[in-house]
Amino acid sequence: MGGECWSTLSSIQPGRGLRSANTPNERRNPLVELPEPAQDPTAGLEAVLVTHLHEDHLDATAVEVLPSTMAVLCQPPDATAFRARGFTDVHPIEDVLDWGGLRVTRTAGRHGTGEIGEQMAPVSGFVIVSPDDPTLYIAGDTIWCDEVGDAVDRHHPDVIVANAGGARFVDGDPITMTADDVVALARHAAQARIVVVHLEAVNHCMETRADLRTRLRHEHLEERVSVPGDGEVLPLP
Repeated sequence: MGGECWSTLSSIQPGRGLRSANTPNERRNPLVELPEPAQDPTAGLEAVLVTHLHEDHLDATAVEVLPSTMAVLCQPPDATAFRARGFTDVHPIEDVLDWGGLRVTRTAGRHGTGEIGEQMAPVSGFVIVSPDDPTLYIAGDTIWCDEVGDAVDRHHPDVIVANAGGARFVDGDPITMTADDVVALARHAAQARIVVVHLEAVNHCMETRADLRTRLRHEHLEERVSVPGDGEVLPLP
């Protein structure tokens, strides 16, 4: 699974002054600088896994930086868009894909509730299994919901990467996990190490790392739930 460590890095270039529409926060995106040049993380990569095509997950810079021959693993509705952007080795995952010694299983999620959730769909998560590595569940952009609980019950992941920050628009409920959701996930997946990402980089994420860490200490979950800083690399068990 590419070694014993995973890191997270947004591809959004600093200084563009973009603002997500219909958000309660007027600050312009991105809110932080990249911890390293956008080109550096592509060195040595054999594939990228993209949960969905919202711009905070795959923007124009990422498309420009990634080689067109890079293997792209994605949800089926996004395959045509990747090919239209010039990628030639696209692998849509309907259910399960065996690729490069990995077994990758697509999971479902809810990127919000009600009409907003329907408008933000489709989104996917992925479970990655390798014989010599911990089973990894990348939940993607989702709130805590039955689909996430079912994925945990079905796959028993050792490590879960959850997108949090309580992102939301002016109207409607959160579209990514809140602190309450992270706590619910941790209680449900009682044996898993959880890594919480997707905080503080774009203006519609309302909850900070400090907020979440305080809540985790209160719930006595700080030993099992990690909230890494930008560019931080975490060793997995």
